[in-house]
Amino acid sequence: MKLTQILKIAVIPVLSGFTFVSASNTALADYLNSQGSGGDYRYELWSSDDNSRYYLKIWLYEASPTSSPHTTTRGFDSTREALIYFDCNYAKRNLPECR
Repeated sequence: MKLTQILKIAVIPVLSGFTFVSASNTALADYLNSQGSGGDYRYELWSSDDNSRYYLKIWLYEASPTSSPHTTTRGFDSTREALIYFDCNYAKRNLPECR
């Protein structure tokens, strides 16, 4: 067998495997929707890649931007539900939804 034939047989499947792995990781990415703050905390609102679930990453307001979150919440069905949760539990806002 020629060297070029051997390379084609060996290299193409390996490259295809790397492409598949990197594409599947990309498909499972979450997306940052918004950021904000209230009270002594700040948040990032994230969504799943299909926008079916939302969650908050919450830090103390003065924490370093590169630090790990103080907490990451459970999933919410909407951005509204997630932001009301933040407002009521962290920003301590007096909203009708908080009662």
